[in-house]
Amino acid sequence: MQQTVTIDCPPEILLGLHLNAEEFAGYLKKQAAITLFKEGKLSSGTAATWLRIERVAFLYMAFEAGATLLDDTADDFARETALL
Repeated sequence: MQQTVTIDCPPEILLGLHLNAEEFAGYLKKQAAITLFKEGKLSSGTAATWLRIERVAFLYMAFEAGATLLDDTADDFARETALL
């Protein structure tokens, strides 16, 4: 079941960004998916499905936006190096 979210947007914002309402909605959706992924609230697969793109394309987009794709800790490093 799909849900639609409606937001108010002054026309000055659309004019300033040189976007129409549909383009702006797409931009906000992309930014929301990346932000939710960065915050750990959305998986890369779910975000990619939401945006209707391949997961690898989403991961590249998120990386370009500054997302950390691998969050290795000292424990992770120790476990991995113990296998060598």
